[in-house]
Amino acid sequence: MSTLLESYAAGRWFRAADHGDPLLDAATGEEVARISSRGLDLGAMVRHARETGGPALRALTFHERAGLLKAVAKHLSAGRDEFAALSTRTGATARDTAVDVDGGIGTLFSFASKGVRELPNDTIVLDGALERLGKAGTFVGQHVYTSRPGVAVQINAFNFPVWGMLEKLGPALLAGLPTIVKPASQTAYLTELVVRRIIESGLLPEGALQLVSGSAGGLLDELDMQDSVAFTGSAHTAGILRRHPNVIDGGVRLGVEADSLNCSILGPDVRADDPEFDLFIKGVVAEMTVKAGQKCTAIRRVIVPSAIAGQVVDALADRLAKVTTGDPRNPDVRMGALASLGQRDEVRKAIESLRAGSEVVVGDPDGGPLLDGDAERGAFLTPLVLRATPGAVEPHNVEPFGPVSTVITYDGPDEAVALAAKGKGSLVASVVTHDPDVARRVVLGLAPFHGRVLLLDRDDAKESTGHGSPLPMLVHGGPGRAGGGEELGGVRAVLHHMQRTAIQASPDLMTAVTGQWTTGAAQREGDVHPFRKSLAELRIGDTIRSARRTVTLDDIDHFAEFTGDTFYAHTDPEAAARNPLFGGIVAHGYLVVSLAAGLFVEPSPGPVLANYGVDNLRFLTPVKAGDTIAVTLTAKQIKPRNSADYGEVRWDAVVTNQDGAPVATYDVLTLVAKTWPADE
Repeated sequence: MSTLLESYAAGRWFRAADHGDPLLDAATGEEVARISSRGLDLGAMVRHARETGGPALRALTFHERAGLLKAVAKHLSAGRDEFAALSTRTGATARDTAVDVDGGIGTLFSFASKGVRELPNDTIVLDGALERLGKAGTFVGQHVYTSRPGVAVQINAFNFPVWGMLEKLGPALLAGLPTIVKPASQTAYLTELVVRRIIESGLLPEGALQLVSGSAGGLLDELDMQDSVAFTGSAHTAGILRRHPNVIDGGVRLGVEADSLNCSILGPDVRADDPEFDLFIKGVVAEMTVKAGQKCTAIRRVIVPSAIAGQVVDALADRLAKVTTGDPRNPDVRMGALASLGQRDEVRKAIESLRAGSEVVVGDPDGGPLLDGDAERGAFLTPLVLRATPGAVEPHNVEPFGPVSTVITYDGPDEAVALAAKGKGSLVASVVTHDPDVARRVVLGLAPFHGRVLLLDRDDAKESTGHGSPLPMLVHGGPGRAGGGEELGGVRAVLHHMQRTAIQASPDLMTAVTGQWTTGAAQREGDVHPFRKSLAELRIGDTIRSARRTVTLDDIDHFAEFTGDTFYAHTDPEAAARNPLFGGIVAHGYLVVSLAAGLFVEPSPGPVLANYGVDNLRFLTPVKAGDTIAVTLTAKQIKPRNSADYGEVRWDAVVTNQDGAPVATYDVLTLVAKTWPADE
């Protein structure tokens, strides 16, 4: 008897007392492992996550959590060959394994990078601009995101045992939420191995990651309003979860990615000899054969102009004839097995349903030739293309979760959009066209029904990641039938796990809560110029009020000649006088900003290493010759970098004229040494 998979629960590996159910090699039918969770204390797992894992994660800043993700990704990269060898037993070819294993690890790297670049080195995220709630400026509002003291539960599908886990784990850990992973049983042996290697590494705080190998019945009973569940699977199971009392009345947040009848539309402008035609055929075949079509983003509906449908079918037949099916251990095999014999039976049932309104035009529903493998013991199914009869409803209602697609014809762009919408909401659609008008018209029609739309043509083909590739920086999810959830999407996916709260306070108290200086809060002026302070010495609210400088007409003329910016408002008195905004010659906005820099800069070598940008620059009041300007510069935000001996300082800059009216406001961004001299 093979090894019984273990769960990782409450700080230890747990092995069920029974023998468990067998899990079989998808290609050979041999037993790979057994699985059971009988006797597992799910309540203890939830408590361990809340009481041990959660506090440990929330004590870290976003940058520190990002560092953990990067370390885990590096560790898993080193074990990639071990994972790839076991991935073969799921029916995956080398290409399939790259999508699952490498894709999952790459997603962790991506979120680690975004955590450092786009989130603060803090435990709170500011959302949007400060809202002034009172006339005097003593009452302000700010939206913030904070970590919830809960647990993230992920219930995953069988098709991506690595990527499915890691793409959910990255955002949750970055948000400060400990995670309980429940993989689908068919391929849980690969998920268990990856989790085991993460736990063995000791990189994550205890309680940050736990694993249920086997049934998780009753897990939702243990959750409350601070917890969330991310589910990937069938719409039927999603419906059961949605009806759970803790979801309906208990406040448990449920995100769903369910069945999706994705489509690819060939634009009416494309002819058989256009490069877009070949791109379309390649895309459909790739989505039919990668992971043997077992992808939630695979192309199920091939929507093409009626006039060219026969050529599309012939081209698909020609390309699919070159796809060899069989045991993925054979390097010449291009498409492996489905995950299990049971899954193959489900796909065959779906094919029979589709045939009520479609005819098979490519492939054999009973199974075609295998390059290598046992047709009886292995879960093999060769690619199959059907062509729908006009008005057929089955292609818009039945999802064959395997290497099966249906060709559907249309006679105009509006009909193509209407056919796509019959899927009742999908994860992704692709439109292959080189016509800008077709692209806009079709995309605007598709967008309300899809979470992502790929526009593919000769110009982006070389860099395109393809129809079926969810990317860490873009939303993965879709409306309606697809579940209505949103996974991935960069920092969006992190904030999805957090609580958004509106804070109302005085500027001083808002500064204390947010860690960022708020307009109207206390400012500290001292004998030492703030640019002479290292990060160890600088404090939020440190301020310098500059000397004044009069802007002359000679300054304006010189700047225009020196830069070449001879816009009439700076150089032509008569034309400038007719301008309703200025009424005469005014200084260049960038001249004002440049002069302001000269007023607040401390020129000696010191802890300020570089100016790396300006944010939110606005010119509020024109500056005319003879006006006098001054600058108030305040340390607004301080962000040390964990991986460097310097950090970022954001300064609030307000340039005013002789009447005290602001003429320009902006944020100055600098890199500042943590200590100075730097070798201290």
